[in-house]
Amino acid sequence: MEKIRLEIVGMSYSQSQNGAYALILEEKDGKRRLPIIIGGLEAQSIAIELEKIKTPRPLTHDLFKSFAESFGITISEVIINKFNEGVFYAELICSNGKKKLEIDSRTSDAIALALRFGCPVYTYESIMVAASILMEEDQENNKTEEPVLEEELPEETSFSEYSIEDLNQLLKSAIENEDYEKAVHIRDEIKKRK
Repeated sequence: MEKIRLEIVGMSYSQSQNGAYALILEEKDGKRRLPIIIGGLEAQSIAIELEKIKTPRPLTHDLFKSFAESFGITISEVIINKFNEGVFYAELICSNGKKKLEIDSRTSDAIALALRFGCPVYTYESIMVAASILMEEDQENNKTEEPVLEEELPEETSFSEYSIEDLNQLLKSAIENEDYEKAVHIRDEIKKRK
């Protein structure tokens, strides 16, 4: 079966499932998007890696990467290989240089690991036919190069009233407290002002 390369184009808070996020993947050089509902912790792990935020302690996916690399294991690709009753399934294609293995994985974990290992994410045409949405023409013209992390924040989380110095302090504190979601929003506010 021919594989279709996917890229992350965005993530937003899920309006349909409380505490969940919609991770949006798009076929490379195509118009179809694959929305995948993932949990908050996995969304946070993916967002941290996309935003290149350095954490004071390794997250689970960082620990997995360090562990694998310590034993000479790499992940060469991730394949979203099944879609059944609204649930996506994935596998990690791993190698230790001598032996190639396919390891079953939750899709959200597989994508978090793909980002850390710098490997591609693929799926098959049958899954795109069953679960993708076709992007409208006007949406395609508004495509951005960088993945977009969208989230509706409550009014009290607005940082527009803080000075740059205060924002830098808040950012440092958020990272130290491992509140990475807050850190992303503070960092974005700082970037807007530069």
